[in-house]
Amino acid sequence: MTETKRRGRLWAGLLVAAALVVGLGVYWFQPWKLWQDATVHDALPTASPTAAVPGHTAPAVPPGAPAGPQTLARGTLVSHEHTTTGTVKLIRLPDGSRTLRLENLDTSNGPDLRVWLSDAPVKEGVAGWSVFDDGKHVSLGRLKGNKGDQNYEIPADVNLADYRSVTIWCDRFDVSFGAAALAST
Repeated sequence: MTETKRRGRLWAGLLVAAALVVGLGVYWFQPWKLWQDATVHDALPTASPTAAVPGHTAPAVPPGAPAGPQTLARGTLVSHEHTTTGTVKLIRLPDGSRTLRLENLDTSNGPDLRVWLSDAPVKEGVAGWSVFDDGKHVSLGRLKGNKGDQNYEIPADVNLADYRSVTIWCDRFDVSFGAAALAST
């Protein structure tokens, strides 16, 4: 084999390897999401969504429960890995079910974003980027959109006393986009 053919094969191999690395990087980082916004405008629910599903029953209405939704705790989102603003509310509905509500959310879009309740304290800046998966947390599901008002049902078996914060968590990179400390109202 001539030196020219060897160099040609080497360059072809390098180009294939580079294309694979670029392709995997694009898949992993999903950079196009930085320019795509998904806005959601959920109305405040009046009853648990699972109560309407056959085979599921709504939680029992507590005696003396208020006629409308009641805010149990709230917090203001602070920025971590990405600029994030908005408010978080834990709401008890008249049927006794609970919902986490994000209001006026504005953050970056990203791959594999989740809404978590966490027992971790909210820390400002870089110190708060990765504390939320260190302890107890529960995922309420994928982030529906990076802007707007959104509701996330809290499972009946979740003890809210065990959690003191909410984070918009990027599961792919194990980092918080933003978080809010919860304070009882």
